[in-house]
Amino acid sequence: MLEHYDQQLEAWIGEIVAKGDDDALFASGYLQGHFAVVLAELEAEDDHSTAALAEKMQQCLKLAAKELEDHDYRLVATAWQELQQRLTA
Repeated sequence: MLEHYDQQLEAWIGEIVAKGDDDALFASGYLQGHFAVVLAELEAEDDHSTAALAEKMQQCLKLAAKELEDHDYRLVATAWQELQQRLTA
C-alpha cells in the first residue's frame, strides 16, 4: 500500500511540474516533504490504511498552519485535498 501512495504522489507531482504554476509547485513540494516523513512513519507501523495516512497528514497540516502564512497554508491544504482524492480514487 505504501508503494501505491508513493507512486500516486510521484505521478501527481509530475503533472504539477508539467503544467502547474508557482503556487502549485510550492504547495506540492512542501507537501512532498511531509508526505515522505509520514510514509516512513507508516512503514514502521502496522496500519498502512488511507485513514492512518490521512490522520498523520492532518497532524502535519496543523504544524503547517503554525509555520506558514495563511495564503501559503491554504495552498498546501488544497494540495493535500487534491492528493488525498487521488489516493482514494
